[in-house]
Amino acid sequence: MEAIPIALFWSTALACLTQRPQALLYLFFASMPFGSFAVIPTEMTGGLTLTPTPIVAVLLIARQFLAARGPAQALDSALKPSGLLLLFLFWLAAGVTTAFMPRFFAGTVTIVPVRAGVLADTAALVPTTQNISQFVYVSISVLGVFVFARLLRGAPMRQHALGALLLGAALTAFTGLLDLASQALPIGPALELFRTASYALLTDVEILDSKRVVGLMPEASSFGSLALSFLAALYFFRRAMPAGVLRRRVAPGLMALLLMLVWLSTSSAAYLGLALLGAAAAADWCWRLLATGQGSPLRRGLAMEFWLGAGALCALLLVVLAAPQVLAPMREMVDMMVLQKSSSSSFEERNMWTQVSWQALLATDGLGVGLGGTRASNFAVGLASNAGLMGAACYALFVLQTLMLRRAPAADPQGRALLSAIRWTYLPPFFASLTIGTTPDFGLFNAFLYGFAVAITPAAGQAVRRIGMRAAALRLFDARRARVQP
Repeated sequence: MEAIPIALFWSTALACLTQRPQALLYLFFASMPFGSFAVIPTEMTGGLTLTPTPIVAVLLIARQFLAARGPAQALDSALKPSGLLLLFLFWLAAGVTTAFMPRFFAGTVTIVPVRAGVLADTAALVPTTQNISQFVYVSISVLGVFVFARLLRGAPMRQHALGALLLGAALTAFTGLLDLASQALPIGPALELFRTASYALLTDVEILDSKRVVGLMPEASSFGSLALSFLAALYFFRRAMPAGVLRRRVAPGLMALLLMLVWLSTSSAAYLGLALLGAAAAADWCWRLLATGQGSPLRRGLAMEFWLGAGALCALLLVVLAAPQVLAPMREMVDMMVLQKSSSSSFEERNMWTQVSWQALLATDGLGVGLGGTRASNFAVGLASNAGLMGAACYALFVLQTLMLRRAPAADPQGRALLSAIRWTYLPPFFASLTIGTTPDFGLFNAFLYGFAVAITPAAGQAVRRIGMRAAALRLFDARRARVQP
C-alpha cells in the first residue's frame, strides 16, 4: 500500500515539472505538511528518509540551473556583495569544515551524535554519513535561496508565491484536522501510509489526557513549528495579497484554524512562538502607524486590527472576571508545557545537547566539528558548533543584510509591503528555533523568505531605473522640441 502515495507524489512532481514554474512552487508549499513521508522507500536509501519538500526543491533547482543563463546568473549573484556573496561564503566555510574537521579532531572531541539509538548518550567525534547528508540538506537550502531569488523577480510570480503560501497553510490545517479526527474516526490506517520515515515518529503522545496534534509530521513540536510559520506568514503577507475573497475570507479562516492547531500541538516552542508572534504583530502595527505615509498599502486595515485586538482583549478580561474556571484547562496546559518545562527530563536532555555542542565548539577553537557532527537544541549553537564561527558569522551577516539592510524603492509599494512581511514573518519561528533547532540547516521555508527578499530589491531597482530612463528620454525629447520651435 505504501507504493500508492509514493507513486502519487512522483506522478504529481513530474507533471508539475513539465508545466510552468509556478506549478512546482505550489507543490513546494503543498509538500511541507508531509514531513514524515518518505518518497523513496528507506530500504533503497540505506535508512535515509527523503521527504517531499527537499525533493521538490531539487526539482526547482534543476529546472532553474538548466535554464538559459541559469548558472551564469547564479555565479554572478554569488560573487556580488549586494547579492548572495555572504551566503556563498557560509556555504564554502561549512563545506570546508565538514570535509576536514571530523577527521582532524577525530577521537579528541566529545559530541552528541546526530543519529543515535539513545539521544542522551555522548560519543567521540568521528566522520559519519551524517556529515554528508547534513551537507546535502544545507546545500539544498542554500541553492533554494538562489532559485527563489531568480524565480520571484516578476510581479506575477510574487502573486503565485502568495497563493502557494495559502495552499500550504490549507494543507497543514487539513492534515492537523485529520490527525485530530483520527481519535474518533477509523482513518488511522490511511494516515499511516504517509508515516514511513525511518526515524522515530511520536504520533500518539498524550498530555493531560488529550492527544498532541502532529498532523503528518514526525512529532508535535515539528507540526507546531510548521503551523506557526504558516500562521505568521498569512498574518503578515495578507496585506500584499490582491483584494478579494482570499484576503478577506480565506486567509483569516486559515489563521484561526492554524492558531487552534498550534495550541493543540502542545509544543512549548510553538507556545513561545505564539507569544512572539503577538509581540511582533503589536510592533508591526505601531510601526505601520508611525513610520508609513498616508495611502501606503502597509496602513491597510490598521483600524480594524485595532478594534479586533481591543475587542478580543476585553472579551478575555470579561471571561477572567466572570468565569475564571473556564480558563483553568488553558492555565494548566501553559503551566505544564512552559512554566514546568525546565524540570522535565526532555528539557534536561536537550540542555545537555546544547552544552556538549558548545563545549565541542570551544574544544575546536571555534573551527567547528562539521555539518552533522553534533546535535544541539538551539539553532545558533548548532550552527556555530557544526559550521564553525567563520561560517556562523557569514550566515548571521547574510541574514542581517537580507532582512534589515535591503530596501525596496518608493516606486514599488508592493515590494515594500512584501519586504515588511518577510521581516516580521521570520522572527517568531526563528526565536522558537533557538529552543528546538537541532541541526544547522536553516530550512527551506527560510530559504523562500531569503530568496524572496533578494528578488524584490533588484527587480524594484530595475523598475526604478526603467522609470528614470523613460523620464530622462522624455526630458530630452522636450528639450529638443523646444530648440526646434520658432
